Amino acid sequence: LTMKYPGVIMKGRKARGEVLSIALANDGQHQDTGAKMIHAADETTSNIISKSISIGTGRATYRGLVQVPKHLKNCKNNTECDALLINSTSRTDTYPAITVRGTGNAVQHEASVSQVSAEQIFYMQQRGLTEAQAMSLSVNGFVNDLVRQFPMEYSVELKRLIELEMEGSVG
Repeated sequence: LTMKYPGVIMKGRKARGEVLSIALANDGQHQDTGAKMIHAADETTSNIISKSISIGTGRATYRGLVQVPKHLKNCKNNTECDALLINSTSRTDTYPAITVRGTGNAVQHEASVSQVSAEQIFYMQQRGLTEAQAMSLSVNGFVNDLVRQFPMEYSVELKRLIELEMEGSVG
């Protein structure tokens, strides 16, 4: 079990907080991750983007906390939680806790769960890729938008990690 919950407290007017997160859970692993955004001043903005990948019997959980007290005005939050299941034995859960009081504040939450398509993998295999390469390509496509925001060194290491994890997860 790995737990990770970075938190941001926005105390200054027009402060901005952002958490970008990728969790990869393989056999016997539970990645319990999330983020806390505490708005403590007017016109603050927070953004949470969380992606998780569950392989084999792996489990990924997202727990998010967003708080905007009623005396604050013009605060904004965007939360996106996307999960990818590699097979039918993997699992994902999402537990958002969003408390927004007052007027003129805007909060948006989006969550999606998808499974790698057998047809997509088959199609890529017909084009000469191995099953592991096709799976790796699908997973990298899932995280690509988020990974582009990372420094180059992290992006390269994440791609290698995904390739290693996919090698042992198929076939």
